[in-house]
Amino acid sequence: MVGSQVLLAPQAMAAKSVGLDRVVAIVDEDVVLESELNDRAQSVLQRLKGQYTALPDEAVLRKQVLEQLIVERIEIGLAKRYEVKVENEEIDQAMGRILEKNKMTEVQFESDLKRQGLSLAGLRNQIRDELAINHLQQGVVNNRIKITPQEIDNFLASSDGKFATSPDFHVGHILIALPSSADAEAIAAAEQKAKDIHQKLQAGADFAQLAIANSNDQAALQGGDIGWRKLAQLPELFGNQLAGLKTGAVTAPFRSGAGFHILKNIEQRGGGQQLIEQTHARHILVKTSEITDDNQAREKLLALKERIEKGEDFVKLAKENSEDTGSMLSGGDLGWSSPGMFVAAFEETLANTPIGKVSRPFKSQFGWHILEVLERRKEDMSEQVKRNQAQNMIRSRRFDEEFQLWLTQIREDAFVEIKLN
Repeated sequence: MVGSQVLLAPQAMAAKSVGLDRVVAIVDEDVVLESELNDRAQSVLQRLKGQYTALPDEAVLRKQVLEQLIVERIEIGLAKRYEVKVENEEIDQAMGRILEKNKMTEVQFESDLKRQGLSLAGLRNQIRDELAINHLQQGVVNNRIKITPQEIDNFLASSDGKFATSPDFHVGHILIALPSSADAEAIAAAEQKAKDIHQKLQAGADFAQLAIANSNDQAALQGGDIGWRKLAQLPELFGNQLAGLKTGAVTAPFRSGAGFHILKNIEQRGGGQQLIEQTHARHILVKTSEITDDNQAREKLLALKERIEKGEDFVKLAKENSEDTGSMLSGGDLGWSSPGMFVAAFEETLANTPIGKVSRPFKSQFGWHILEVLERRKEDMSEQVKRNQAQNMIRSRRFDEEFQLWLTQIREDAFVEIKLN
C-alpha cells in the first residue's frame, strides 16, 4: 500500500491501552492518543530490531511515528469527506490474506486477537481505514497526473517505449551443439539430427519431450523452456527467427556458432492483433439512501424490469427513473465498453447477460442496477492497447513524485497541534 501502513500480523497491531490516555496531537477534527503513539512506536521498533543493528534515537523514532499517525488521520478525514467507500468483500479478501499468511483459521485468529486484548471487529475497522486511504491515494494522485497524447507519442517513439511495449515471447529452445573444431561430417550429422527433430515436431511430437531427450541447452531438463523474453533480450539471430512466428509454431533448424537451434513460440503477450470483445449496453441505477433501502431499490428495479419485458420503452423509463446523471439523459446508454471499464459487480452481470435481455437487479458500490445488453462486437484494439500501456508506464513513473507533493500539500493545509513535549 503506497504511503500508508501495510496490513500487519496481529502482534504488530496496537495493544490494548491501559491507564489514563492523553491527546498527543490534534488533527483537524480528530486526535492522536498517546497509547496509539506508544503502540505504533513499539511495533516499528520491533520490526527495525529484526532488520538493523544500529537503531535510531527513541525521540527521533517517536517523532517520525507521530508524523505518520498525523498524516494517516488527515487521509482518513479526506476519505470520509470524499465519501470513499470500502466494500465488505474487500475487507473479507484482506482478512483472508492475513489468515493465509499466519496459517490460521478464523477461529484461531480471533482467539489469538483476544489474548492480546484485541477484537476481530477492531481489526476489520483498521483494514477498512487502510483500504480507504489506499483508494483515496490512488484516486486523487492519479487524477493529478495529466498525460497528453504528445507525451504518449514521444514515449512510444523512444527506445524505452519501444522495448516496454514490444511483445513478450514464451520461448522453447532445442540446441544440437557443435564444438568449434567440428569437421564437415560432424556438422552434417548435427544438421540431419536437427532436421529429424523438426520433422517430428511438424508431425505433432511433443516439444518438451524432444528437448529433454536431445537438447544440449541448459534448459533441456525443463523441456527446453527458457521462459518469457522480449526480442531485444534475445540474441539477434533468435529475435529474427521469432519475429512473426505464430503462437505454437516452431522454426526450421538454423545455425549459429554453438550449433543448430530450433525455437518454439509457446505463448505470446502483446504485439499483433488484439481482438477485444466490446459490449454496448444501457442501465438504470437506483441509489440507496435514508429514504430508499436495499430492498426498496431492488423491488423498484424488479418492477421496471417487468414493465420493460412487457414492451415499455427502456429509454423512457431510464430517463424517468435512473439516478446515474451521466447516462440518464441518453436513456441509460453506456456506449461501447471494453473489459475493465466498470466495477466488478457490473462487469460480471454485463458478461453474463445475453444480447437483448434485461438482467435481474444487482448491487454495486454505486447502488442497485438493471442493465440490458444491446449488442457485442470484437474490435482490434492493438494500437489502443499499446497507447494505454504507454500511458500507464508514464503514470507509474510520475506517481511517487506526485504522491509526495500531494502529501506535503494536505499536511500544510491541515490544522495540526502537537501536544507532545
